[in-house]
Amino acid sequence: MFTLTDEHRMLQDSARDFVRDKLPTAALRNVRDTKNADGFDRAHWAEMAAMGWTGIIVPEAHGGAELGYRGLGLVLEETGRTLAPSPLLSTAMIGATALVHGASETARAKWLAKIADGSLIVALAVDEGPHHAPKKTKTAASGAGETVTIKGAKSYVADGQAADLLLVVARGKDGLQLVAVEAVASGVTRKALKTVDSRGAADIVFDGAPGVVLGDEKLVERVLDAARIGLAAEMLGTSTQAFEVIAEYLKTRTQFGQLIGSFQAMQHRAGKMLVDLELTRSCIGAAMSALENDRADVAELASLAKARASETIHLVSNEMVQMHGGIGMTDAHDSGLYMKRARVTEALYGGASFHRDRYAGIKGF
Repeated sequence: MFTLTDEHRMLQDSARDFVRDKLPTAALRNVRDTKNADGFDRAHWAEMAAMGWTGIIVPEAHGGAELGYRGLGLVLEETGRTLAPSPLLSTAMIGATALVHGASETARAKWLAKIADGSLIVALAVDEGPHHAPKKTKTAASGAGETVTIKGAKSYVADGQAADLLLVVARGKDGLQLVAVEAVASGVTRKALKTVDSRGAADIVFDGAPGVVLGDEKLVERVLDAARIGLAAEMLGTSTQAFEVIAEYLKTRTQFGQLIGSFQAMQHRAGKMLVDLELTRSCIGAAMSALENDRADVAELASLAKARASETIHLVSNEMVQMHGGIGMTDAHDSGLYMKRARVTEALYGGASFHRDRYAGIKGF
């Protein structure tokens, strides 16, 4: 069991207060309605960096706090509650993991401090089609040694429209590699996407773009698992908040002269959601602990956490719309925002079916 330290609790409390006050769902609506090209508010991002969130897993030697994955997971859970639009997962979780556990000291010195102070935004470019399938990567890395050129295309790169540094999963002569490509480099073309959940993403084409190899397939898997676990934590926050909104509605909405929460069918549905949320929390806690301690079972626990989180957010987001009835079908209510975000996060970095299959393969089923 992973026990929260006083530092973790303070971090979680401050994150909860910040997203409630500065990044409620109205912030996502504002990004959507103003057609913000970045997909997030730069001023809010600067405040996150000033609070130290972007450097949570960055070593102190590079300007970070070095509080570990569990600390960052708690912050991601809180941002997930309000659907807060930001590149925190892409940059502070995925980008920092790639540089801390891969890369040369030169690359770490060049980019880690910028992640910690919020001046560098990172995006992971992995998928090439409508489904998550990193082992089928066709994007090619040509060249020997640390410097290579990249040729290929990536679809739906989360935060890719605003990223300064792209982490590209490419196929080299010895297998998959993770390559760092600066977004302004020659040979990089980005097309910003209009997404269903109003979050930033882009399709990106690489035509002979220069890049620096950070690591081999082992690093690719580590970074992907960090992405999956971090996203699962965010999804847990989204699911938890949706459930709390549902629970409050059941306590206040009357029908046929009774609170709808008094109907047994509603109670059973709420009970199912509560159990699933607790199971999901346990799975994510185990995965975070494995990642924190660099255990050998990170991959299986990452897939378990992402599969469980995907199934839970699907159920709870559906119930949020259905239990609110007519108002739940309108844009005036937040139900639709939660459902749209749920559908995107379910698929991102592998859906439930992908991770059930992966888990079974790891366990030898």
